[in-house]
Amino acid sequence: MPGNANDLTPHPTVKALQGIRVIDVSSFLAGPFCSTQLAEFGAEVIKLELPVVGDALRKFGTMTPSGDSLPWLQETRNKKSVTLDLRKPEGAELLKKFVRQADVLVENFQPGTLEKWGLGWETLKAENHKLIMVRISGFGQTGPYSPRPGFGRIGNAFGGLSYLAGFPDRPPTTPGSATIPDYMAGLYGALGVMYALRARDMTGRGQYIDIALYEPIFRILDELAASYQYKGFVRERMGPGTVNVCPHSHYPTKDGKWIAIACTSDKIFTRLAEAQGEPELGGVGKWGKIVDRDRERIEVDAWVTRWTEKFTLTDCIAECDKFEVPCGPVNSIADIFADPHYAARENILRMKDPRVGEIAMPNVVPRLSDTPGKVEWLGPTLGQHNDEVYKELLGLTDAEIGKLKDKGVV
Repeated sequence: MPGNANDLTPHPTVKALQGIRVIDVSSFLAGPFCSTQLAEFGAEVIKLELPVVGDALRKFGTMTPSGDSLPWLQETRNKKSVTLDLRKPEGAELLKKFVRQADVLVENFQPGTLEKWGLGWETLKAENHKLIMVRISGFGQTGPYSPRPGFGRIGNAFGGLSYLAGFPDRPPTTPGSATIPDYMAGLYGALGVMYALRARDMTGRGQYIDIALYEPIFRILDELAASYQYKGFVRERMGPGTVNVCPHSHYPTKDGKWIAIACTSDKIFTRLAEAQGEPELGGVGKWGKIVDRDRERIEVDAWVTRWTEKFTLTDCIAECDKFEVPCGPVNSIADIFADPHYAARENILRMKDPRVGEIAMPNVVPRLSDTPGKVEWLGPTLGQHNDEVYKELLGLTDAEIGKLKDKGVV
């Protein structure tokens, strides 16, 4: 029966975060991505946008016949859209009413902005001592750079990732996407909410979560900080190569594609040497130890390249699999759409929307076996849920809502 610890039947009607209400006053990407993840697992997320103009993300990226962009439809899925101008006194008072009935508030204004409007942490905490507030900004709420604006590109650069991206003889480049810090900060924001909700269960108090865009980038750069402090080592750009391991790169195949091969240990290298018909190079051979391969990195990569160029990508993967050498294709998005593993894992979600037809997008991550997340609807139209939220949640009358509309508050 439901609730029985021995009952292993999934309960898809139970949502992991049902009963949690989130007020999202953030814009563009980092904050909205944070709240979207909470919405995917059942939290009620009410996104507050400026009347008439809405969130800038609505006009960013590929536009659709709906008047909103693909990033908007994807990254604000499962949310309710309500219009509110926080800059006006009436808008500030309405936000306080929202906060009294909320568990979480997400914002990503420049530090000091909400305080200027009389809506800082101390003010909102006084309205609801259980409130959890996520604050994402370019450089955080403290420190000499905190007043500066910031975007993902700045987070990549300041966090240390851009310096590592590219080839040694060329300028630093964008590491895949300028939005990585936005997504990473949003991810850490959602994780912070989980921590804070758990702490609130024990203390009865909320707290704020302070995340700078560059901090998640700095956090994931493996031993970069430790090796600099320990040995004074400044890692430089290595193209597709990887520090501390070799061969560990991208290699061409004879059909014009690329294969990623990762030899993260001497044992794996020995298996690669066997696959190439030269087992004597591994073990106690000339390249059997990482220090030997690292010293002759150029020669090792050239040796692997001569081998991979003998095969098509499919055949090269098959050869690596035969000898248990970790590998994978370097996929374009077209390759991803054609890949059977992506299909089997249902990594690509296809949603039909009456405004734009079918849209494909990344599915929900992570997978929960008992209470999985789900995309219920795509990004809403501006103010789509005004009447529902203002009437049912805040108890405003039609006349009151009408007056607020006349003043441009909603």
